[in-house]
Amino acid sequence: MEMNYCMQCGTKLRLREHEHEGMTPWCETCGEYRYPVFNTAVSMIVMNEKQDRVLLIRQYGRPHYVLVAGYVNRGEDAEAAAAREVREEVGLEVLSAHFNHSHYFAPTNTLMLNFTVTVREPEVHANFEVDDWRWFSVGEARASIKPNSLAQAFLNGYFTGEYPF
Repeated sequence: MEMNYCMQCGTKLRLREHEHEGMTPWCETCGEYRYPVFNTAVSMIVMNEKQDRVLLIRQYGRPHYVLVAGYVNRGEDAEAAAAREVREEVGLEVLSAHFNHSHYFAPTNTLMLNFTVTVREPEVHANFEVDDWRWFSVGEARASIKPNSLAQAFLNGYFTGEYPF
């Protein structure tokens, strides 16, 4: 997604050479270079301690299972956001988090950061955002996750080492 207007004053931006940066959007009114603005979110492959089960959720009346995910708050580290989202959505405490891969998702102008998190496997306490949840074996999770989705790409990529982007 390309920025066309200044986010401060609304002036149409034009490209201007910026030393060491190349052609960069410039606001003549503000006299400032403007860099892309986008959302940042985390998605988590939630694994039990034995690493043989994956927690998937269904949300917002949709029929498919997906990964736990959510936006990073201003001033929050991605790892903290991953732990917070898991705690908020399914009531589980994260024991460890490992960064896997990132991908810019154009439909929502969001940079998605994917993690694998390990949790103890006590009872899940899902919040209002979660319609259903289930622990799956790794094979079942790969077969049950929403087809042709970013969640599927992250999940399969984690287990195969191959990402389609």
